[in-house]
Amino acid sequence: MPFRRYTFVVTDSLTGPIRGVTIPMRPAIVVACVVVTLPVLIGVGAAWKAKADVAAVYATRDALEAENASYRAATVDLTGQIDALQSAINDIGARSALDPNVLRAMQKLPAFVKARAMGGGSAAESTPKPREEYTKALSALANPDDTFGMLRSLLESLESRLLVVRSNVEKRNKLAAATPSIWPSRGWLTSTMGDRQDPITGQADFHPGLDIAGDRGQPVYATAEGSVSQSAWENGYGNVVTIDHGFGLQTRYGHLLKAEVKAGAKVKRGDLIGRVGSTGRSTGYHLHYEVRANGKLVNPLQLLTQQKPRDQ
Repeated sequence: MPFRRYTFVVTDSLTGPIRGVTIPMRPAIVVACVVVTLPVLIGVGAAWKAKADVAAVYATRDALEAENASYRAATVDLTGQIDALQSAINDIGARSALDPNVLRAMQKLPAFVKARAMGGGSAAESTPKPREEYTKALSALANPDDTFGMLRSLLESLESRLLVVRSNVEKRNKLAAATPSIWPSRGWLTSTMGDRQDPITGQADFHPGLDIAGDRGQPVYATAEGSVSQSAWENGYGNVVTIDHGFGLQTRYGHLLKAEVKAGAKVKRGDLIGRVGSTGRSTGYHLHYEVRANGKLVNPLQLLTQQKPRDQ
């Protein structure tokens, strides 16, 4: 069946010519449908694109929120580490202060005593140097994703380093407490360590310590922190107290009228341990004082931080 055709006639009212245009029905319908549906299709496409854009925006927002939460957690973690470092620094500062007199006495201790007290340096050497970690952290700034991780590693390295320093300070403080640095009694020095004439026989003799003359019953003090290893009678020394200070250090206090401590007692620098007497091989009231390091005699005058005996 033939398709209908429509003819459009156009006339000019002045000249009168007639022009006609014949349009088949089917193409006309197709064109009309295209004209009607094209805006609809464009609108649908725009709507789908807008929906996809909104979804992308939401996804980006979620990712940013997750990243911000991660940064906040990292910041809290770093803040905690910084506070811990500050606390460690303050603690080390408080622990590191030493009496200058004790410090001078420590410096005159035999080298093997100081080495025994401080131990090896392997722990400090195995700890990464802060400068090296700082350089690594700077190189990581080019990649923001790794910045927090590198800063955290730097802080952990510094914290480990401070722990080593704190340990060394504690060791030094223990050695300082164990260093015989004060005069054990008030009085006047009558004999030093070294060769001398024996006061009883008159023959040449070696004196292993100091003799400090004083009044009968005058206090005798521990010259450093330690543990009493002997409090008894010993020929020649009479009543004697021996204190083990650790690190191979030992002090002896002889010719005591009596001991005020027993073996096994813990004492600190300045604690009363006895009374000046004249027991044993003695010619008068005085204190005999010795210092030994790993069993070898050390001149006590090297360690005494005052110029003369004084009350403690």
